[in-house]
Amino acid sequence: MKFTEHLSAHITPEWRKQYIIYEELKTMLYSAVEEAPSAELTEPEIVTRHIVNFDDHFFQQCDQELKKINTFFSEKMAEATRKFAMLQSELKASLDASSHSKTGLNKARKMLTGGVPARKLQDLKLAFSEFYLSLILLQNYQNLNFTGFRKILKKHDKLLKTDRGAKWRAEHVETSHFYTNKDIDRLIKETESTVTNEMESGNRQRAMKRLRVPPLGEQQSPWTTFKLGLFSGAFGILFVTAILSIILGSPRDDWSTIFQLYRGPFLLILFIFLMGVNVYGWRSSGVNHVLIFELDPRHHLSEQHLMELAAIFGVIWALSLLGLLFSEKLSIPAYYCPVSMAVVMIIFLVNPIKAFQHEARFWLLRVLFRIITAPFWAVGFADFWLADQLNSLVYALIDFHFFICFFFSNPAWETFDRNTKIGIERCNDEAWITLPIVNALPAWFRFAQCLRRYRDSGDAFPHLVNAGKYSTTFFVVLFSVLRKYYEGEFFV
Repeated sequence: MKFTEHLSAHITPEWRKQYIIYEELKTMLYSAVEEAPSAELTEPEIVTRHIVNFDDHFFQQCDQELKKINTFFSEKMAEATRKFAMLQSELKASLDASSHSKTGLNKARKMLTGGVPARKLQDLKLAFSEFYLSLILLQNYQNLNFTGFRKILKKHDKLLKTDRGAKWRAEHVETSHFYTNKDIDRLIKETESTVTNEMESGNRQRAMKRLRVPPLGEQQSPWTTFKLGLFSGAFGILFVTAILSIILGSPRDDWSTIFQLYRGPFLLILFIFLMGVNVYGWRSSGVNHVLIFELDPRHHLSEQHLMELAAIFGVIWALSLLGLLFSEKLSIPAYYCPVSMAVVMIIFLVNPIKAFQHEARFWLLRVLFRIITAPFWAVGFADFWLADQLNSLVYALIDFHFFICFFFSNPAWETFDRNTKIGIERCNDEAWITLPIVNALPAWFRFAQCLRRYRDSGDAFPHLVNAGKYSTTFFVVLFSVLRKYYEGEFFV
C-alpha cells in the first residue's frame, strides 16, 4: 500500500488538518522535477539554481508543517497529562471512599454491593479504557507524521539526487518535540499499570483485554473468511432452489401472501449485505467509519462480519421459504415457517447473552431507541444516518406491518382458507389508520431529529430546511389516505 493511502486509512478524522500534507508535498516535488531545466540543454549552474530555489520553498513548507505538528502534539500531550492526573485522583478518591485502604479495587468491590461508589468505579473503568484509546490515537499521530517526513524527504533526495533532505530530517525532524517526546509511551505504560494493579487486581491479561485496541487496518481471521464463504455458498444454492421451486412448483392461491411475508426480511438481509459493501468501500477509501460512527474500536463489525451475518440470515430465510413451499410433503403447518424465521432473527438481536456480537447488537438497539424517541435526545451522526436508511426501507416496514397484522388478525393462520383471505384483505385494505402511520414513521424520525438539531445548534439552515423536506411526506401520506377513504365518492 502506498503511504498516501496508508495515511488516509489511519488518520483520526477530527485531526485531519493537523497531519503532514504529504500529498501536497509530493506534488511539489514532482512539479519541481517536471519544471526543472534539462541538464543536457542547460548549464549545470542554472539547474543547480533551480533546485536551490525550490529547496528554499520546499523546506520552508516542511518547517511550517513541523511547527503545526509540534504545536498540536504539545496541546494534546498537555491535555492527556491533565486527564490522566484527574482520572488517578478520581480513582484514589473512589477507593478511599469505599474501602479506606490501599488494597485495591477488589476489596472495595467486596465491601460495596451495588452502592454508588461501586457504580462510580465501573464508570472509571470505562473512562480509563477511553483514555487509553486516546493515547493510542495520539501515538499513532506521532508515528504517522514522523513516517510522513521520513518518506517525503527520502523521495526529495531520490528525485533531486541530493542529500539535503536527509540532513534536514536529522537537524529538524529528529530533534523536534513531537518526535523526541516520550511522555506518550510513559502515559501508556502508567495507564496499563494502573488498570492492572488497581482495577483488575493484578491480572494483566484481563486488564489488557479491556484496554487493547485492535491494530488499525487489522486483517480478518481465516475463520471469519471461511464462514462467510460457507454461508454465502449455502445461501446461493438454497436461493436458486427456492426460485426453481416457485417456477416449477404447483399453482397456489397464496403467492401474494408469501411474497409480502418474505419480502421485508429479504430487504433487511440485503441491507445488511450492502452495509458490508459500504464498510469495505469506506475502508478502501481511507474513511475511518469507526470514529465517525463513534463505534467501539475493540468491538465493531468489519465488512466480512456484516456479510457473514447477511449470509446466515439468508440461509435461514431460504430454509424458511423452502419449508413453506414443501410444507405438505414435510407434514408441517406452512405458516409456522415464517413465524420461526422471525423468532430466530428477533432472538438473535435482543438476546442478552454476551456472544454473537453482543456489543454491536446492543449498539444498534441503543441507536434505534434514540431514533424512535426523537427528539428527546441529542442527535449523533449514527442516529440520523440510520434514520435516513429507514426512509429507504419503507417497503420493508410496510411488509413487517403486514406480517404482524396477518398473524394477529387470523386466528386460524396455520391454514389458508376463506377466513385467512378475509384477514389478508383486512391487513391490505382496511388498515387505513396503522398503515399510514408506519408509512410516515421514518420521515417523522428525521423530522424530529432535525428539530432537535435546530434546538441544540440554533442553525436554521440546514436543520429547519431539512425538517421541511421530511414534512412533505406527511402530506403525501395524508392525501393518500383521504383518496383511499373517499375513493368511491369522488374518484372514478
